[in-house]
This record gives sequence, C-alpha cells and structure tokens, in this order.
Amino acid sequence: MSMLRQPAVAGQFYTASRPQLLQQVAAYLEDIPTKEKAIAVISPHAGLLYSGKVAGRVYSRLSLPHTFVMVGPNHTGLGSPLSVFPEGKWKTPLGDVTVEDRLARQILAEFPLVQPDPLAHQEEHCLEVQLPFLQSLQEAIKIVPIVMMRGDLRTCQKLGSAIAKVLKSWSEPVLLIASTDMTHYEPVTEARRKDEMAIQKILRLDPQGLHTVVSQHQISMCGYASTVTVLYAALGLGASRAELVHYMTSGDINGDYEQVVGYAGILIK
Repeated sequence: MSMLRQPAVAGQFYTASRPQLLQQVAAYLEDIPTKEKAIAVISPHAGLLYSGKVAGRVYSRLSLPHTFVMVGPNHTGLGSPLSVFPEGKWKTPLGDVTVEDRLARQILAEFPLVQPDPLAHQEEHCLEVQLPFLQSLQEAIKIVPIVMMRGDLRTCQKLGSAIAKVLKSWSEPVLLIASTDMTHYEPVTEARRKDEMAIQKILRLDPQGLHTVVSQHQISMCGYASTVTVLYAALGLGASRAELVHYMTSGDINGDYEQVVGYAGILIK
C-alpha cells in the first residue's frame, strides 16, 4: 500500500494553482549560467512571499541532482520524535514527488531511533515548501523527508553520521537540505545580532558551536536541530567550506521591523 501525502499548505504558503505556482517560483529564481555542486544547503520555509527570495537564490545557484534528503523541524508535535516518511508520494500542484524508499530504509536501518512515521509529516510545512523550487528546476525528483522534534546534540550527531554513512555508499548524487527559519518575532536589530552568531557557526562548519550558541543565547531558530544534523552529515561527506547566499527578514517584505523572522540561505561544499 503506497502512501500519498496531500499538500498541507498549498493555497496558504504558496499558490495552489499549477500555472500560478510556476510563475510564483520563477519570480524568485535567478538566471545563473554557471551552476555549482553542493553537499548541502540551508533553506528557509516560510510562505514564499517571505522566504521565497532566499530559497530561490540558493536553489538557482546549484546544479541539482535528482535525489534529496530533506531534514526539518517538526512544528506540529504529531508523530514520533524522529520520523522518516518511508515510502509513497508527496502530491504538489506541480505533480507527485516520489519518496526514495530504498534510501529511507537504509537510513532507518542505520539509526533505529528514527521511526517510519507518515503522521509526523502530514501537516508539517517545512519540507513541503522546498518542493516547488526543486520541481521547477529538476525533473523526476526523489526525496527522503525527515522531521525532528528531538534536538539534543548526541541525537543530531548520530543521525547526521548515519545519513553520511548511507550516502557514502549510495550510487547517485544526493543533496542534503536543512530546512530552518532563523530568529522568530523579535525586533530587527536583535534578530540580526542573534542570527549573525548562528550563521557564523554554520559558516565555520561547527555543528556543536551552533547547538551551543542557540541554547546559550536562546535563539528561536526553529530548525536548529535539522541544521546541526545536516552539518554533521556534510562533514562526514567531506564538506570543507560554506557560503552565505542571502539573509533577510520578514520586515524587508512587510515593513514591520518590531517583530521579524529571519531567513538565511547557505551553501555547504
């Protein structure tokens, strides 16, 4: 029995009409003639109106593979603390996306704390909003969606190592995607100050440092655990540098600088 996940935020975070969604995504993509390869990216997940420019700039830069391991936070509290959507398809206005079930099974086998659990993904938006970009830029994509409620350092490290170990022996190229927004609902100067601390740790490829700075400075970065996990995985796959593609806040869109959310797009190579 193959599972079909329905879109949770079509018509809210992005338009639900195929032609309009293609236009909406195209508006955020940049025409970059020379594409580059990356091991991983950090990409935001707000409504496209807010974070589309950052995500678009990230994905525009890349020569994309056909397979993606996507790790994000579980905002809904549904399902297991660490959960993989194990098989089936994700429906979007741009067509169905296949879950790469062989890769999912290998990750589940490598780190048994992760559960095969579609419920955790049912209402969760953080990975879904990446798909319109990937589908617009690459045909016939496959995904392994993972969401996390647990964020302790040891769990992030073990999951990251498990992903790296599986991908090392995988025959095709895979891009890792960590989905996160940065500081939530603080004045812009404070948000920028906190986000700068977190971004510096990511750029230094320092997952433990990122984990520490987020807890010490109470940075409300929703996907810090997914970012820490992907940093560990990227290091396991030989990452040696990272680059900030774009940073902005919701205030740059709506003019409200008293309560902003930060968005960062980063490439890890």
